[in-house]
Amino acid sequence: MEEDQELERKMSGLKTSMAEGERKTALEMVQAAGTDRQCVTFVLHEEDHTLGNSLRYMIMKNPEVEFCGYTTTHPSESKINLRIQTRGTLPAVEPFQKGLNELMNVCQHVLDKFEASIKDYKDQKASRNEPTF
Repeated sequence: MEEDQELERKMSGLKTSMAEGERKTALEMVQAAGTDRQCVTFVLHEEDHTLGNSLRYMIMKNPEVEFCGYTTTHPSESKINLRIQTRGTLPAVEPFQKGLNELMNVCQHVLDKFEASIKDYKDQKASRNEPTF
């Protein structure tokens, strides 16, 4: 029972987002009755292949993950089902959180490099007195 409460506490920070002044569920955790915490499906609302494939890749880099895959429910719906199955006793929520954090770090690195390149470009143009875009 304490493990379930701990899992719920970990997930609470990921579950809701603010949209148009109301709280909407951004993430659901679906677990079939009788299954363990090592095999879970996460439903991510308002997401598509962009996040699904990137997140799947980051999660599969974890050697404790036995399976990770995602599907889109329907082309007209913007939600994905991300399924994670781990080896041993590692709860599926842990590689999910780790994958999200690693993906955010990669995105931040790309953004930092992009902004630095733009700054270098503008500095280079300014030093030659050329107009920038």
